Amino acid sequence: MKIAIIGAGAMGCLYGAKLSTVPGNQVYLLDIWKEHVNAINNDGLYMEENGELLCYNHLTAATDAVAVGIVDLAIIFVKSTLTEQAVEANKAVFGGNTIAITLQNGVGNIESIGSLIGAENVMAGTTAHGATMLGPGKIRHAGVGKTMIGELSEVRSKRINEITEVFSAAGLEVEVSENVLGLVWDKLLVNVGINALTGITKLTNGEILAHPEIEGILEEAVKEGIAVANAKGIVLGFTDPVAHTKEVCKATAANKSSMLQDVLNHKRTEIDMINGAIVREGKSTGLATPVNQVLCALIHYFERKE
Repeated sequence: MKIAIIGAGAMGCLYGAKLSTVPGNQVYLLDIWKEHVNAINNDGLYMEENGELLCYNHLTAATDAVAVGIVDLAIIFVKSTLTEQAVEANKAVFGGNTIAITLQNGVGNIESIGSLIGAENVMAGTTAHGATMLGPGKIRHAGVGKTMIGELSEVRSKRINEITEVFSAAGLEVEVSENVLGLVWDKLLVNVGINALTGITKLTNGEILAHPEIEGILEEAVKEGIAVANAKGIVLGFTDPVAHTKEVCKATAANKSSMLQDVLNHKRTEIDMINGAIVREGKSTGLATPVNQVLCALIHYFERKE
């Protein structure tokens, strides 16, 4: 299978590296970071995993999608704020039968990708893996987890079975969901509860639960998200998303969330696609979301300040 990873950050590199180990796969990492691209092409992609430093050299990095050409599968790993821009810039890899999978944070990515390549060619999902960028051509596999993917039509198609087989052959634990929108919203609510709060307070995921006043804000932010999801008819996978979010805090206690890392590195965050999505969808369903509005406002303040 010919595969393009659009966005060769830590997670994109992780999936690209794993998928490149499957005989017959051609894997291309597309990114605008030239130093990173050159390091991979010259020396291979290095990944720290289970105390070992492994080199993956059966993949190609590129900044030019035209040079890559049409692929069978494109996996989108750019920040959700850059989705449309990235798909448009790499449109040369998309043919009439190219499947695009978004494993990104937030909501709205499905619609953005579909508007450019056709909704019928889009699949979505979530990943529980963790990865950290260490420098040009080098990442750390920070946590192992399941990949969940599904068709928007909620059917188990021949093409999704083929993709599942490729992921499994690469050593990626994968499961097909017949409620992919619920899956995306399950992850969204976790991010709603954790990301903005860690970005504002500079606490790690686990430290949130050590402060009752902060834990209380987490609860209210997630509850607003639950109300919006219910109003939209989204079937959530967890009976108690607040409790699930707290379990994720405990399981990833030492982690600095992606939003906290962005704040610390003075980068634009994904707030508008996470808590901001709750605010937008709340307005469309006539629901007030004051806690998420405040969290958005505070993160926007940090973005402008830095």
